[in-house]
Amino acid sequence: MALQRMLSGDPSKSSKVYLAIGALSLVKAIAVRNDRERFRRELVDAGLFLGVGFALRRFSKMKAQKRQELESQVPDWAADMMTSEATSKGLERLAKQRLGSQSEPEPETVRDRARSVFSNR
Repeated sequence: MALQRMLSGDPSKSSKVYLAIGALSLVKAIAVRNDRERFRRELVDAGLFLGVGFALRRFSKMKAQKRQELESQVPDWAADMMTSEATSKGLERLAKQRLGSQSEPEPETVRDRARSVFSNR
């Protein structure tokens, strides 16, 4: 799994999945403890999954802490302004204007389309 995909989304949920898989691998390693080769492979798998799970959990806590620090630095009036309905409508209108002005107008008839195709050659 790519590191970027692993860190995107909710690392807290991902860490729980990895920890659960690691615990199951550990239980499986205990179940096959008489076969040394399989026991070793299962222990390595369990260690890797548990390690990734704990790392993702730590990353999730660090991400939440950083988000809280950033939110505490933003003044209340700025946060209220960014979440207001008027601001979201204004941003939506601005995006439509920008995207609308960049699109090419569609030819009105098939004849116009054919002319534009042949004139480009």
